[in-house]
Amino acid sequence: MRYLFVLFFALSLTAHAQLPFKKEVKEIQQRNDSLWDASKPTIVFTGSSSIRFWEDVQQRFPEHQVLNTGFGGSQFSDIELYLDELILNYKPTKVFIYEGDNDIFAKKRPRKILKKAEYILGILQQRNPNMEIVLISAKPSISRWKYRGRYRRLNRKLNSLASETEGIDFVDVWYPMLDNRKVKQDIFIEDGLHMNDKGYDIWYDVIKNYID
Repeated sequence: MRYLFVLFFALSLTAHAQLPFKKEVKEIQQRNDSLWDASKPTIVFTGSSSIRFWEDVQQRFPEHQVLNTGFGGSQFSDIELYLDELILNYKPTKVFIYEGDNDIFAKKRPRKILKKAEYILGILQQRNPNMEIVLISAKPSISRWKYRGRYRRLNRKLNSLASETEGIDFVDVWYPMLDNRKVKQDIFIEDGLHMNDKGYDIWYDVIKNYID
């Protein structure tokens, strides 16, 4: 009996250790639960740090109820663990998802990333068939410019997936962030990865067409 207890305890610790971002997601839940009005239609923005740092996304779209459930450093495999906490619990009419940026940086192949994305989208559509899903393309950045070929391949695959799947759209932020064939230099903060207000102005100009 004592052996079984120790084994159960060890397995519990292992399971807990295998849930990255658990603390961050809990904090996101607490913040959004205090803001969310369940009687109003809801739009959710989720994904990695480019979403997390979009702090004025609600102010950008004041005619809608918008929740930001982004968490920095995440990949598609991370968002899969928290589909309820980050998306489904809020019963959104539409969700914008930004993932893939960190997947490519982690040297995952675009084909593997696409399979994970396809699996996640299938779950979301099964659980909430009336919810519209918008995939935001991977963005270019100064610090990750050397991976641009992989990012472009991923974006093409995500675009194809969206065009072939009812209820899913793809919004391209890649090319609007370029100056000819180079990434714009004045739209990032010092790390060359995360955007400043100019960067988010570009996102807003593109994404606003997909809000309604």
